[in-house]
Amino acid sequence: MFKLACGDVMPGCAARFENSDRAAMMAAVVAHAGADHGITDFTPEIVSAVESKILFAA
Repeated sequence: MFKLACGDVMPGCAARFENSDRAAMMAAVVAHAGADHGITDFTPEIVSAVESKILFAA
């Protein structure tokens, strides 16, 4: 199971994502980032920051 707490990347955000499919979880994260944070340009730095906070629990 892949997990991400948005607040680990964007302090103060309570959104959490969890999915057994990493690509599906990332699609939800991208949609959330655009809708709730106005982020539409995913630079390598943003992608790296997000990916560094993803947890995997078997």
